[in-house]
Amino acid sequence: MDVETLIEPGAILPDLRANSKKQVLQGLAAKAAEITGISEREIFETILGREKLGSTAVGNGIAIPHGKLDGIERIIGVFARLNRPVDFDALDDQPVDIVFLLLAPQGSGADHLKALSKVARLLRNRNIVEEIRESRDSHTIYALMTNAMAQNAA
Repeated sequence: MDVETLIEPGAILPDLRANSKKQVLQGLAAKAAEITGISEREIFETILGREKLGSTAVGNGIAIPHGKLDGIERIIGVFARLNRPVDFDALDDQPVDIVFLLLAPQGSGADHLKALSKVARLLRNRNIVEEIRESRDSHTIYALMTNAMAQNAA
């Protein structure tokens, strides 16, 4: 499973403006609704419900919200680089500025976990994350992510 199968350049928000975790999730849900055709509200409620179980912030300013939905055929990613960090209830108490949303079909099981693992591995690469933080261009961010994944696979 490559990043190219999880996300497309049009699913990258290079400068999302948000003042809270809820606004971040709303922005991601809006973009995911454009891509999937599923209602923004349904997506938002799904990821908010998952977030209520425990924060998806993984530390170092990174969050990987995720959820399962009826009506999608494959795992879909939406990426956002926030224009300024927001509190995401992270275990390390660091605000979040890098967010990678994953939406999976209801029956995806192991594939959902593989996608989460792939994204987590990508975002553990501090050099790539720093380059992403410095970029304001969706195509550059996409290239950074896909090149990093290709190098990790080699």
